[in-house]
Order: sequence, then structure tokens, then C-alpha cells
Amino acid sequence: MLSISTEKMDQQNAPPSASISKYSRILIYKVKSKQIVLTKFRLEIMKKIIAMAALVLSSVGAFAQYSAGDFTLQPKVGLNCSSLTEDDADYKAGFVGGLELEYHVSPLIGISGGLLYSMQGCKAKDVDDFKINLDYINIPILANFYVAKGFALKAGIQPAFNVSNKVKYQGVSVDYDKYAPSGAKIKTFDFAIPVGASYEYQNFVLDARYNIGVTKVADIDDAGCNSVFQLTLGYKFSL
Repeated sequence: MLSISTEKMDQQNAPPSASISKYSRILIYKVKSKQIVLTKFRLEIMKKIIAMAALVLSSVGAFAQYSAGDFTLQPKVGLNCSSLTEDDADYKAGFVGGLELEYHVSPLIGISGGLLYSMQGCKAKDVDDFKINLDYINIPILANFYVAKGFALKAGIQPAFNVSNKVKYQGVSVDYDKYAPSGAKIKTFDFAIPVGASYEYQNFVLDARYNIGVTKVADIDDAGCNSVFQLTLGYKFSL
């Protein structure tokens, strides 16, 4: 078998010192070229990020309708679709109306407090022409987040006070508490969590909310909580 000296082969193929220097310069040039290309690429990425950030900031400024410290007052009226969280309760329509005052913490965040007269209650599923009418003074306290021009998402808390409770059957209305079972009187205080959204155009505000009842309406185990879908139209005045 023929044998080859690897040592001689390495010596024959070894480039002269000048060639080594040339190869080194080429390698260094290639590395520097790649570094320059990478640096340019990073600069382009940074430019795009800065441009996108500027676009976002400009768009935020474009749809910000209010400044920090602004106050607005909004009279509003609308419709409730209310029920109780009971198996035999169904939804009924009712009036809602009042005022809301809003303070803008920043151009994109507002805190509002309101005073609304709200006709709630339910109708019976299995009994014709039978309704329970529960009227409240609601005090919604909301955080409003303006996420686009004229559009806000909102959530908060809503204490309320019962001012009227009646049962209406076949056109005859009587006080609920007079005919309620022992211990089943309507509670004076109610508490709910309102969540919703609103859209404002030229100071007119269309507001849609769902008020999630937390407390039972009466002091009995099988009493339900208020469940209210609310749609209102208001007009904002700057103060």
C-alpha cells in the first residue's frame, strides 16, 4: 500500500508568509464589512422603531379630546333591560336618566361619578302580566379609558338605594313589602359592578353598560341579584 507523509504534504501546501498576511487582511475586511452591514441594519431597525413610536404618539394626540384637569357634565336618558338572577325571572324594560360628572386625570383617562334614577326589576316567566318594579337611585363611579377617538371602555362600582318597590299584576300595582313573605322585604341598599363602553361624537355620547348585581335584592336565600343592561344617550358640557 502506498503511504504518504502528511508532514511533507502540510509543508508543501503551507502558504508563504505573504499569503498569510493577505488572507488575514481579506478575513479582517470581511469581518469589518459584516459589522458595518449589521450596524446599518440595526440603525434601520432603530429608525423604524422610532418612526412607529412617533406615529403612535401622534395618533394618541390626534384622538385625545380632553386635557388633564378637564371637567364635563353629562345629562343622559335611556332604557334599562332588567331582570333578577332567578330561574323564574325574565327581562323587562324600564327608564333610566340622570347626570354624570367626569374629571380627566389625563387625556386618555377619566374618572366619573353619576346620579341616575333607574327603573329595574323583572317580570315572571310563568305568570302572565306579573311584574316586580324596583326603582333605585344609582351612583355609578367609573374609570373611563379612551382607547380610540371618541371611544371609551369603562368599569367601576355602583352603590344604589331602593326608593320604590311594587308588584304589578293585571294592571293593579301594590307595594311589594305589604304582601311579601316574612323576612322577604326588599333591601334598601344595593351594590353592582358596571362594565361597558361609550362612543362620543360632537358631544353626544352613546353609552352601553351591563350592571352586574353583587348583593341580593331581598333578605331570603333564594332571592336573586339585579341584572341590568343599560343603553343611554347623553350630551357633554365642558365646565
